[in-house]
Amino acid sequence: MKKRILLVVLIAALLGGGYYLNLLMPIITGYAAKNLASGVFVAGRSQEAMEQEDLNFSFIALTNNTVDWEKKEVVSRFLWGKSEAIFLDDFGCSLVKDYTPETIRNYPFQAVEPEPSNPDELDWPMGSRLADTIPEGVNLPKLNQAVAMAMSDSIPYKGTFALMVVYKGQPVAEAYRDDFNADSRFLSWSMAKSFTNTLIGLRVKEGKIVINEPLGIQEWQQDERKNITLNHLMQMNSGLEWNEGYGNLSDVTVMLHKEGDMGLYTQQKELAYPAGTHWLYSSGSTNVVCRELRKSFADEEAYFAFPRKALFNPIGMTSAIFEVDASGTFVGSSYLYATMRDYARYGLLYLNDGRWMGEQLLPEGWVDYTRQEAQGSDGRYGSCFWLNLSGDFPDAPKDMYLCKGHDGQFICIIPSRDLVVVRTGYSKKGEFDLNAVLKAILESLE
Repeated sequence: MKKRILLVVLIAALLGGGYYLNLLMPIITGYAAKNLASGVFVAGRSQEAMEQEDLNFSFIALTNNTVDWEKKEVVSRFLWGKSEAIFLDDFGCSLVKDYTPETIRNYPFQAVEPEPSNPDELDWPMGSRLADTIPEGVNLPKLNQAVAMAMSDSIPYKGTFALMVVYKGQPVAEAYRDDFNADSRFLSWSMAKSFTNTLIGLRVKEGKIVINEPLGIQEWQQDERKNITLNHLMQMNSGLEWNEGYGNLSDVTVMLHKEGDMGLYTQQKELAYPAGTHWLYSSGSTNVVCRELRKSFADEEAYFAFPRKALFNPIGMTSAIFEVDASGTFVGSSYLYATMRDYARYGLLYLNDGRWMGEQLLPEGWVDYTRQEAQGSDGRYGSCFWLNLSGDFPDAPKDMYLCKGHDGQFICIIPSRDLVVVRTGYSKKGEFDLNAVLKAILESLE
């Protein structure tokens, strides 16, 4: 009898494990296909480098990946699972989910030429010509020590790809791991949320979006979701159910790797709390915002051209690529690529209260709104930006606010010290100590 019971338990465990693995399969292969495609076609990295570092964990490390350089596609397989990602030129790479490759490629993408066209001939910040001198107040030996610490490959500084420090508007430090350089594009992960904040702000300035009015999404009108505003979504207190866990089968992993329309997937979630009463970090919320942003345009061509025309070109972000999901909506939660200097330019836009080269690009007061503490966040979050009101970074000023992305991506903006610090890398939890790096950098400046 005992043997029969053990056999039944074993069979049940195997069936349960197989069922769960089947649910995981699109996540495993989708993660590998999407990140490898963007790595090789957008960031210009090698397949070998991506597989040895960025894809070398858990089941992802066991995928079999094929890069088709002629078709510019990546297919990833694991056991019986398979996912495909395709390259869309100026719009990066997209997983083929719920839509055919032909449908995705036939969206009316508008390839707007990056400006300025001659950055090497222009001075910083619009161009790439840097000053020969550095601002007063920089202790260069101490700053160099701080940079060397941040670039170290030992924990707690492991995995840094690049670091850039801009003080009083001028780059004073710029360092790259040997396999990267100033032309390398780096993945934002959730730093893209902050860029979503900017695009919404630009549409607010144009009078096309109001952030504090209920959204009017049709399927929300029969329940309390009808009260949700863009502001609720951007401050992460919409009340929608969400699981942001990255180490398992969760809402965020399903959305990013299995769903063709990421905003719609989130939009269909039930309400767990009344809008505005409970703070819960949700990448899905940002993709609903992106879906609403798209709806604010009368034609698709204008929508696809908007990030470059309204944001990237005006501040000289010539390298920036904002990727789309299979439905054609910008993945504002996670998928933007840019160089270190372009990320630094973005930080300067916010450091200067939304002004650029004397022009008020963002609406008056938008940066103040961005830095307002979101209800229930305990001083940790504003509108698509993280805050340091909570003191999470005790050696940095309380007025610091930052773009923060998975695996250690940061754009730190410190108005009281006239400072922007950008760090990109591949660092799992505990492998990079941002507070210690900020402390060392701050101690090198007046």
